[in-house]
Amino acid sequence: MQPSNDRPQPAAPTQEPFVLGDCLKSEVIKENPFTIAKRQLDDAAEVIGLDPDILELLRWPMREMHVTIPVKMDDGSVRAFHGFRVQYNDARGPNKGGIRFHPDETIDTVRALAAWMTWKTAVLDIPLGGAKGGVICNPKAMSPGELERLSRSYIRQVGRLLGLEKDVPAPDVYTTPQIMAWMADEYSFMQGHNDFGVITGKPLALGGSARRGDATARGGIICIREAARMLGVELRGNTAAINGYGNAGSFAHKLAVELLGMKVVAVSDSKGGIHNPDGFDHQALMEHKRQTGSVAEFPGSTPLTNGDLLELDVAVLIPAALEDEISCRNAKHIKATIVAELANGPTTPDADKVLHERGIYLIPDLLCNAGGVTVSYFEMVQNSSGWYWEEEAVHRQLEKKMSAAIKTVHQAAVQYRVDNRTAAMIVAIRRVAEAMKLRGWV
Repeated sequence: MQPSNDRPQPAAPTQEPFVLGDCLKSEVIKENPFTIAKRQLDDAAEVIGLDPDILELLRWPMREMHVTIPVKMDDGSVRAFHGFRVQYNDARGPNKGGIRFHPDETIDTVRALAAWMTWKTAVLDIPLGGAKGGVICNPKAMSPGELERLSRSYIRQVGRLLGLEKDVPAPDVYTTPQIMAWMADEYSFMQGHNDFGVITGKPLALGGSARRGDATARGGIICIREAARMLGVELRGNTAAINGYGNAGSFAHKLAVELLGMKVVAVSDSKGGIHNPDGFDHQALMEHKRQTGSVAEFPGSTPLTNGDLLELDVAVLIPAALEDEISCRNAKHIKATIVAELANGPTTPDADKVLHERGIYLIPDLLCNAGGVTVSYFEMVQNSSGWYWEEEAVHRQLEKKMSAAIKTVHQAAVQYRVDNRTAAMIVAIRRVAEAMKLRGWV
């Protein structure tokens, strides 16, 4: 297959040139994630000459709630946890976004994620807005009973903001279908009737959608396949590395092998990384992680650092962990042809410039990991209608949405001669701005 002639070109010469020294200085201190989100918005707005009044509205959440959550612990003490719910922009429809339980959660992280969810739903052309929630806690150090009490108490605090026509949460980092079930039950109790549709990512028995578990990874795999077609890259028999072996990363391993015929030669999690040039068997590796708690020391593998994994010579690199994994410090050493962001914010803005100028095709998180929210939207549709789809229908509709979105973003990158993240932002903010104008907000 020959490379496509419409591959996005480097940024126009009129743009300010990237200087590596400045990049290194800017990343000595980790940048605030909400500052990064606003930088991305500003960059895209400048390219298309967005109305300043619209831009100012888009730079801030429309509403947010800060809550203190009392939870009785197993030892009889009562501990106060702190949490947030941010509704960024609902011009296109009800807000949608996950709830994270994480010890390092901050309001600015939640704001940034709510902004990115707004752009994500717009890029996929789903009639939803963007929101996010979070609780500062360490779920790994909590018992199931403590987690249940925390989950229910959080919903009691933010429930007034929620509803199928207002804001529909979903699972995110360290939250699970079981946690979603507790939340849905608590909200239903508050309403006085079953109202399971207010939460997505639920177990199937409570109205969850078929294939929700692998949706984020499956959407990313569809994007990788389409990107490879546009670039003329053969994936079958080629290699991939996955940084982060949680839900999204482990499913990406499984689907990269099954759907693309690739070899996953390196993976990592919070406890270490491993490498095998012959590739890893997904089932065996998952069983090893279930027994040991990590992919580290898998039989037949050699250890490697997370930094070494990111710089492996592979066709596809899949960052599926946390923010800022690829910075300007290592972007110049990335050798992958395609970088597919299954994590939120794994690449810093300065690293974006490095990768783009080096000709590395990055599929931004706004697009690449949007399979999760897309299938969550399908779950909302099914809950509203009371008609539940078979797996084939979910796959077919996800395929349609993801394929159309990556082609639209690719075309915008070509048209404006920008990197794919800026192109995705352009597609998104145009759609949100149109809705705001039609509603008379500006």
